[in-house]
Amino acid sequence: MSSRLLPRLTHLRQVHSELTTNSFHKIPHHIKPETSPLPLYGGRHLVTLLPGIGIGPEMTSHVKEIFATAQAPVDFEIIEGTGEELVRNAITSVRRNRVAIKGNLKSVIDEDGFIAPNVMIRTKLDLFVYVTHYKTYKNVYSKWPDLDLVIVRQNTEGEYALLEHESVNGVVESLKIVTRENTERLAKFAFEHARKHGRRKITVVHKSKQLELSDGMFLQTIKNVAHHYPDIQFEDMYIDRCCQKLVRNPHHFDVLLMPNLYGNIASNIVCGLSGGSGLFSGMNYGEDIAIFESATRQTGESFVGKNIANPVAMLNAGVNMLRHLGKSEHARLITDAICHTLTTSRVHTPDLGGVHSTTDVLSEIKRYIEDVKHLN
Repeated sequence: MSSRLLPRLTHLRQVHSELTTNSFHKIPHHIKPETSPLPLYGGRHLVTLLPGIGIGPEMTSHVKEIFATAQAPVDFEIIEGTGEELVRNAITSVRRNRVAIKGNLKSVIDEDGFIAPNVMIRTKLDLFVYVTHYKTYKNVYSKWPDLDLVIVRQNTEGEYALLEHESVNGVVESLKIVTRENTERLAKFAFEHARKHGRRKITVVHKSKQLELSDGMFLQTIKNVAHHYPDIQFEDMYIDRCCQKLVRNPHHFDVLLMPNLYGNIASNIVCGLSGGSGLFSGMNYGEDIAIFESATRQTGESFVGKNIANPVAMLNAGVNMLRHLGKSEHARLITDAICHTLTTSRVHTPDLGGVHSTTDVLSEIKRYIEDVKHLN
């Protein structure tokens, strides 16, 4: 490892320390029993939009286009840039608006250090949980039809705590952080989410035999919470066996609950099994802040300007955002339009085995929305 890494790591620790004042790893905030209403301006919601890099700006522009067609009462505060400036501006905007939608943000490494905006924003805003819902579409090819699976993962700790250092020349140590307080509120969120949405079982995923202290505490803490939810079946499973079972029999699972890195890996596996990364969205939740994005956080730089990228994942992120804002009718209209386009009209981009363009998908979605509005 080059000695140039040392000042970068030093700068990283300084930035991480500054951005995580009142460290969430030591003194995590707790979920408030009630939150204040989301702000409205003239009957419309103002949400933060982080276009990101690669295909992100194109995909987020399609969200704005479909929202306009559906007459969703949402306006966007666009935040662009890179590095520390982007992180600070994004945090200020999201704290004010409390809701955001984003593309993947660019990590920057230069002489001054390393900046990972995606991780830093989640940590600073205490977006402690990440939820993805994978439900296959009829007439869209998937390895396992009729899949309906939720993954709930820790979002600010584990291997993504941004705590690394070079102890001696050529030896880098990366700290995996697990706290009982954050694990407990993650578990409570998962069980409440399962109960609210009628899910029948939660499987907690870990590696407690090899990581007795970190994963061991993670598992035991969730077991303690599970006792308070006797209506929900509970089991635990090692991450390696879980990955094998996801490939061989994913219908065994209903809700998967896991630490950060394991959840990242499992999410990409399920994406591949259920139709691909172009379909599904992810939801970051904190106490009273939420950020929505595509599930796999891929930049898609090779698709830029080619009119072949699948817009459905980002549109589904927009749908989830509308539900969070309480705009259920607009969310249902866009969801129905997406389903009609994929399952009835079978307008599929190349990632789904089709020959249609991004524009074709958007046109069919808009046509459906306009037809429904005309009938009403």
